[in-house]
Amino acid sequence: MRFLRMEGPYKLDSDTINTKVSLTSPGNYALGKESEEGKFLVGLVGRSDSDIRDSLASWVGKTKWPHFKFSYAASAKAAFEKECDNYHDFDPPDNFTHPERPQDTNWQCPRCKIFG
Repeated sequence: MRFLRMEGPYKLDSDTINTKVSLTSPGNYALGKESEEGKFLVGLVGRSDSDIRDSLASWVGKTKWPHFKFSYAASAKAAFEKECDNYHDFDPPDNFTHPERPQDTNWQCPRCKIFG
């Protein structure tokens, strides 16, 4: 079974982001919408290697997805690995390519051999 393991969903707007995302931290997010049954439908997954709040704020007014979920990560590497897992688990329609690893790292996707 697939789980995002994130808080939310919340409305994707500046006030909500500033209220709900209180730490400056690496992290992960999913943008999407709620179905009529209340299920969160994932449209896009992403990450921040340093500040999840800023990454989410950059989407306000620039996406068709009205809601977000998020989680903090212990490190940039942990955020990268979780983004890869979420990408493979949910195959989001607005993620057109596999998540990129940060420049100057040799980190590997925990699920595939795209960088091998």
